[in-house]
Amino acid sequence: MLLLDYQNVLIESLLRDRFAPDATPSSIDQVVSDFDNVTFHISTPNTKTQILVSIRLKCYPELLQYGAQAVLEREYGAYIVQPEAGYDFSVQVDLEKLPASQEERDDLIRRVSLLKRNAMAAPFEQAFDEYTALHEEASHYTSESAPQGVKEGGAVRAIHYREEEAIFIKASHDRVTVIFSTVFREETDRIFAKVFLQEFADARRRAIQNAPQVLFRNDPPLELQGQTGLPKVKGEMSYITFVLFPRHLTPQRREEVISHIQTFRDYFHYHIKASKAYIHSRMRRRTADFLQVLRRARPEAEEKERKTASGRTFRVQG
Repeated sequence: MLLLDYQNVLIESLLRDRFAPDATPSSIDQVVSDFDNVTFHISTPNTKTQILVSIRLKCYPELLQYGAQAVLEREYGAYIVQPEAGYDFSVQVDLEKLPASQEERDDLIRRVSLLKRNAMAAPFEQAFDEYTALHEEASHYTSESAPQGVKEGGAVRAIHYREEEAIFIKASHDRVTVIFSTVFREETDRIFAKVFLQEFADARRRAIQNAPQVLFRNDPPLELQGQTGLPKVKGEMSYITFVLFPRHLTPQRREEVISHIQTFRDYFHYHIKASKAYIHSRMRRRTADFLQVLRRARPEAEEKERKTASGRTFRVQG
């Protein structure tokens, strides 16, 4: 299966071309769409040597509540500028003040192309930090004597990143639960989804026992009971739950886990559509094969020579 990139490939390619030693500065004015209705604007509003990259996200106000500003300042620092009108966050790169080494330039390209990923990472990082604090506090108690706040875990962080769908993150003392609410407009999509998720569960039992636990249901899970603002749509809402255990929450694995979990919804729906397209292509090919067999089975028209009693001959169509 195809693993989607975490970064925006177009931004990465454009910056790599502009950062080349022999590149000639030129004007840029491109609007780029990404997954989850995210929009980028890459431009050179002041001079050809200053590239401005702006991003607009539907859930940006919620991300700010979960510490997105601190994460973005940590990642981009001096490159941050006043947000462009109509966008939520902007960084500006001056081609005349690029880092000296190629390694530092590559790192800057990587960070700018990961702008969406880093903004969305804030609530996950906050939940992981809360898990660490709850885990440390729970270590001083037994399961029976632990305070109610430690037993129940932290508050649910909701990210309404799409018009009808959301991500919910809840930290506990022994896990972090990530829940995706997603809509399947067609019954066939729900069937494909169940097959895919069953494969996730089977793979975890057979070989990849370190993988997170994956659960699928059509009603809100227990973690969302009493949660206000749950998505309400006409189609059937489904909930996909990932249970991240302590082995997934170590400092060494945090960055990779956050990147993987963010792209799950796009990865999931992409492969449902790809599977449907593949099955349709096989059906069309099989139909074409059947038609070819029928055409070969049709008897060809043959002219036959017949003789009359008087010995005259004439031709008849077979």
